[in-house]
Amino acid sequence: MADHNSGNNLHGSNKKQGRWGLFFFLVAMFFFVFFLITTNTAPRGNEMAYTEFVSRVSQGQVDSVRIIDQTRIRGVLRDIRTEDGLFYTFIPYTDPSLMPLLEENRVRVTGGETGVSLWMYILQFAPTLLLLVFVILMIRQSQGQGNRAFQFGKSQARRYEQGNKNITFNDVAGQEEAKHELQEVVEFLKNPQKFVKMGARIPKGVLLVGMPGTGKTMLARAVAGEADVAFFNISGSDFVEMFVGVGASRVRDLFEQGRKSAPCIIFIDELDAVGRTRGAGYGGGHDEREQTLNQMLVEMDGFDTKDGVIILAATNRPDVLDPALLRPGRFDRQVVVAMPDIREREAILRIHASKIPLDSTVDLQRFARATPGMSGADLANLVNEAALYAARKDKETVESPDFEEARDKILMGVARKSMVMPEKDRRMTAVHESGHALLHYYLKNADPLHKVTIIPRGQALGLAVSLPE
Repeated sequence: MADHNSGNNLHGSNKKQGRWGLFFFLVAMFFFVFFLITTNTAPRGNEMAYTEFVSRVSQGQVDSVRIIDQTRIRGVLRDIRTEDGLFYTFIPYTDPSLMPLLEENRVRVTGGETGVSLWMYILQFAPTLLLLVFVILMIRQSQGQGNRAFQFGKSQARRYEQGNKNITFNDVAGQEEAKHELQEVVEFLKNPQKFVKMGARIPKGVLLVGMPGTGKTMLARAVAGEADVAFFNISGSDFVEMFVGVGASRVRDLFEQGRKSAPCIIFIDELDAVGRTRGAGYGGGHDEREQTLNQMLVEMDGFDTKDGVIILAATNRPDVLDPALLRPGRFDRQVVVAMPDIREREAILRIHASKIPLDSTVDLQRFARATPGMSGADLANLVNEAALYAARKDKETVESPDFEEARDKILMGVARKSMVMPEKDRRMTAVHESGHALLHYYLKNADPLHKVTIIPRGQALGLAVSLPE
């Protein structure tokens, strides 16, 4: 995957360099043409006043002239054959006596274009041509990269193809009840005839409800991985824009992509961003978000589960969702993704710890006991912080003190070891924390005491930490 992404980045970089190279080439060509025009149109020789020119012709000092147009004349003096003999002059008025004067003094007269008009035409149309080329480049760029300025109504969903999803239920620790509920969706996507034959109707939509970090998105991807079908992932906030009608257009485009890719799973994260109860916004019924929600309701009514498209959504605020979303026929099944218990926390720690060089003395069960209330994302962060501490100390493996330090940092904040405390405040803090320690020791139903410290962490001057059983 990394190689594929790097290849895409390299390809995009080459395209960008090519466009900039063409742009600079066109600019250079423009200045080159301008230089040629100015050098060719600039008169050669010394400028001569028209009265002086007439006088020299009368005196027989002019050898030949070239009449450029009605206002310009170039000529060569008779006795001077070097560059100093070249001159030019401008005719200020129509002089009918000029040609007889030239003939009388035997001045060789030539005329015609010198090619300047061609350069003038090029100079005249060059800016228009450059502007046309620039517009063509902009249009090609917008088509090649899906520029938002030209594709407001297109869905922003990220698609994961079949075979590219390495996540299955085995990668999701715990959540057995949620996985059992979602197993029906997997079975339907794998073998729909099994349910159709019995006349059963699989739910069109499944709503995953749980606190942030509990693994709702990972469960949705695991369903797609188990069923080996295409997976579309989009956030609810990606539907809504400041322009009216864009959200509804994106909803239509998303469901159209789903029908073309069936069987597939469409996963909408943070559904509450677009699915809030209608009538609560400042814009009333004409609010853009409500139009997007209306279109989503229409699309969910407009397809059958026989098409092989299953809608999964996730939220941590089911109480604010519009009732029309939760009625049977839409998101008619809710799966609660709960916070992990001690066994699930240990399993999650083992999955993430398998990716780091873990010391054999680390007791993950003890750290599972020491992390009540932590979600799966918090536990993944705990393992990562422990690995960072070990790397800072140039260790070969991640040890228990690294996990302790990471846990204390996440739960209590960074240790403020440089803080200077007055002796009186330090003594008062020590007495206070000692009181906590005595209570933990003498109370029968209290959790066992794990650590007492008067090193300030976060906003606390001292801490007494228990270890639940």
